[in-house]
Amino acid sequence: MGGTVAFGSVPSPLGQVAIAMTEDGVAAVGWRDDPERRALIAARLGVPEVRDPARTAGAREQLAAYFDGRLTAFDLPLDWRLTTRVQRQVLGTLYERVPYGRAVTYGELAAMSGGAVPARAVGSIMGANPIPIVVPCHRVVAGNGLGGFSGGEGVESKRWLLTLEGYLQPMLDWVL
Repeated sequence: MGGTVAFGSVPSPLGQVAIAMTEDGVAAVGWRDDPERRALIAARLGVPEVRDPARTAGAREQLAAYFDGRLTAFDLPLDWRLTTRVQRQVLGTLYERVPYGRAVTYGELAAMSGGAVPARAVGSIMGANPIPIVVPCHRVVAGNGLGGFSGGEGVESKRWLLTLEGYLQPMLDWVL
C-alpha cells in the first residue's frame, strides 16, 4: 500500500481532536495533535505525511458538526489498515450496527460480531481503536456501568460523548 497521509484537527469540548486521512479514508482520530503523534501514525501506516487541508476538510467538518450536536452519523470513507482482521470485524460491527444515542455491552458486541472474540477481549479492541468517535467505541459499556475508556480524559470523555448523544442524562454541571 502506497500513498500518503494528511492530518487536520478540529477543536472540541474535549480538546483538539486530530484526524489522519489517507487516500482511502480516515485512518486515525486522536485526542491530541502534535508532531510526534503525526510522525508515529505516518510510520505505522508506512507512508509519508503531506500537507493537504482539502483531503481532511470533510472529516473536519463532520467532526465539528458532531461536537456541535448537528451530526448523528458519519459518512466518511474509512481506512482500516491500522487494525487486525479480528479488530476490523468487531469495530466494523460496532460502526455498522450501533447508532448514535445507543450503547451495547462488551458481551453484546462480542455476540453481534459473530463470537470472533470473547467479551473480555472486546474491551482491549475498543482501547486499541485507531478511529475513535467516528468508529464509536464510547458506545460500548460494561454490564454494570460505563466501563473504561482510554481516550481523552478517560471515562469522563466517554461520559461526555454519551451525554452528547442522549444516551446519558446530563449532570447538573454538564456544559456542551
